Amino acid sequence: MEHSIEGKIFLNGSFEDACIGIKDGKISEIKKNLKYEDHTVFKNKIILPAGIDLHVHFREPGLTAKEDFKTGSLAALFGGISCVFDMPNTIPQTTSLDTISEKISIAEKKSFVDFGIYCGISNDNIKDIERLSKKSNGFKAFLGNSTLSLLLDKNKLREVIDLVGLTGKPILFHAEDEECLIANKKTETGISDHMRYRPSVCEEISIKNILQASANIHTKVHICHVSSCEGLELLKNRPGNVSFGITPHHSLLNVERNVGSETLYKVNPPIRTSFDRESLFNALLNGVATALESDHAPHTHEEKDTDFDLAPSGLPGVETIYPLFLYLVKKEMFSFQRLISLICARPANLLGVSKGKIEQGFDADFIVVDLDNITKIKSENLHSKCGWSPFEDWPAIFPESVFIRGEKLIDENEIQVKQGFGEFVGA
Repeated sequence: MEHSIEGKIFLNGSFEDACIGIKDGKISEIKKNLKYEDHTVFKNKIILPAGIDLHVHFREPGLTAKEDFKTGSLAALFGGISCVFDMPNTIPQTTSLDTISEKISIAEKKSFVDFGIYCGISNDNIKDIERLSKKSNGFKAFLGNSTLSLLLDKNKLREVIDLVGLTGKPILFHAEDEECLIANKKTETGISDHMRYRPSVCEEISIKNILQASANIHTKVHICHVSSCEGLELLKNRPGNVSFGITPHHSLLNVERNVGSETLYKVNPPIRTSFDRESLFNALLNGVATALESDHAPHTHEEKDTDFDLAPSGLPGVETIYPLFLYLVKKEMFSFQRLISLICARPANLLGVSKGKIEQGFDADFIVVDLDNITKIKSENLHSKCGWSPFEDWPAIFPESVFIRGEKLIDENEIQVKQGFGEFVGA
């Protein structure tokens, strides 16, 4: 099916009045004027690449009271995200060809958006890395404990990075040093304790180890959710094969702010000081950071409504990541060029998918936005199964239409396709 859309389009770093021709889900041409029979004009709105969230936990299989591929992908879609990459700490954990295949099969039936799957690496499946790469989009290794995490011994870092490099796939790290976490562990009664007892030195040690193990090789190494100015300083002079991401909650929230129910904001690594927050935001703003990632990790209100020390770590974010930063762009606190780089182009490049740019040959994934349509984030309007947001009442700009592979999935806040529209983006 061939069709075209017209409007003010973000092309090559700036906006142009142009038309996009679409054929078989791909952008076939971009010209000032196109005369397709099926032609849609978006007036007084802008057209941007759809986002890519390289870090989500959709909790399926095994933890579907919190989230599943239907609700998680619906949240992604309404937030302008056309493709997500799901983490392996589910039940069972995604560490074998069988469990990878099972998760792909589930997502193909339920996901509204396109998706990729990471394989978890532990001490037990290192020998299978080449085989596992045939089915997965990349690898995830935890160097410190988190929710159902698969710990990798730091002494095996270089071996694992070398083996992953032979596959051409990226490896992503949760960078907190396990020995450091154990040494600092104490009973926590609030969010400030969580920051103190998972101190930034644990992140610093882990990042040093990763950088040392990544030196002088070509493996694509990505460090997830950097949370501290100390970690950030280490990464400013990183080698070219190493990238890193920052989340909205680490770059927009801090422990000094009155955040309400503290268990809701318990997350690993922790939300830290206003100085850390400002440093991380500036790293996004000035291009030091590589990616904006949500680390969407929902838990239910009931699970969070307990003593702080017992509450699970993690919070939702896939639906609000793009809208929050679109509002910051509107307020001239952020640039379109930087946002598109962080949430579209560079994640696509890391994962090797033909998305993230409005360019001939790329997937026709884009969002239509009215920059004057500012709304407040309200949990009752969001789509995650967990039913809450750490950014309740924050201003945001949500997309009015979302296209994936040339098909309009959202029109005037109504879903236009059935679950299962999303496709596995391949291994």
